[in-house]
Amino acid sequence: MTVETQSPEAAGPRRRADVLEEAAHAGPRRFTRPATGDERQMLVGFLADQRATLVLKCAGVTDDLAHRAVEPSTLSLLGLVRHLADVERHWFREILAGQADAAPLFSSPADPDGDFDGATPDPATVTAAWDAWRAAVDFAERFTAEAPDLDVSAHDAWRGTVSLRWVLIHMIEEYARHNGHADLLRERIDGATGV
Repeated sequence: MTVETQSPEAAGPRRRADVLEEAAHAGPRRFTRPATGDERQMLVGFLADQRATLVLKCAGVTDDLAHRAVEPSTLSLLGLVRHLADVERHWFREILAGQADAAPLFSSPADPDGDFDGATPDPATVTAAWDAWRAAVDFAERFTAEAPDLDVSAHDAWRGTVSLRWVLIHMIEEYARHNGHADLLRERIDGATGV
């Protein structure tokens, strides 16, 4: 008995999701955390995976990291790194840890889009963005690990009383939303998908 196989091209069009899934398995894995465990493990794992996705979306991009790929938007991969550094600082340092001096590094009331507008390809700007992001993530991870439980709470002017649980869920949502932007930005820069 002979089994005939078709080449992928002969099989006809394929779903984009299938192509992305294959590409995801060909390179570095980002979803490596256990799929079981308690609530803290799950939330921390999902957030770590979203952070890893941002890093993978930016991997290998140098000169175009600040490229604004879709006009008139000022979104860029570097702008996303700067924005997420500020968001991490806000929720974990300023709000939950109560560090009043932990103001955003890249945006301000006078320049609310400074995180994106100030994202330039200057090497010092790129280095400062990644350093700030890594420092913010390190603080957030330590804070979360040392918190006695997920009900640790603090007051935020926008949301009122928030718990560590809510902040972790919000951060997963924040990264997921912006990683969707990063998907499109990266594909526009060099055609890379599924990374």
